[in-house]
Amino acid sequence: MNGLVRRNPAGLGVWDPFRELDEMRKRMASLWERPLELLEAPSERMELAEWRPLADITEDEKGYLVKLELPGMKREEVKVSMESGVLTVSGERKLEKEEKGKKFHRVERAYGSFSRAFVIPEDVVADKIDAQFKEGVLEVHLPKGEHAKPKTIEVKG
Repeated sequence: MNGLVRRNPAGLGVWDPFRELDEMRKRMASLWERPLELLEAPSERMELAEWRPLADITEDEKGYLVKLELPGMKREEVKVSMESGVLTVSGERKLEKEEKGKKFHRVERAYGSFSRAFVIPEDVVADKIDAQFKEGVLEVHLPKGEHAKPKTIEVKG
């Protein structure tokens, strides 16, 4: 156990790592007792997170449906394109500007440009893709071609 106890550099006693851990635990516990405002420095830097809208993709016998959550955006701010079997949804959500006499204390919502790309199956009819934007949700309908739909074949005999 000699390896755990050594003299401190000033030679003023014995160094006890367990005592230091206990002191650190007490200091951390005292932080949780303070109101949260005191933990945040007034000069706290506002960093914007990279934004990547969430997407759901579903399929039925008629086709595929891609839904993206785009809260706070307008239809004109979103671009949907299809090239070489890749569906791309892109746009930009702009940061609200500070008004005179008003300052931001916290910015947690993400802003900025985004681009999501999805490889679409070969059975999609590209010229019939339809996109609708309603209540902050973009829905892109990707219809399947006739050859992709299940077909029952009668067995003759």
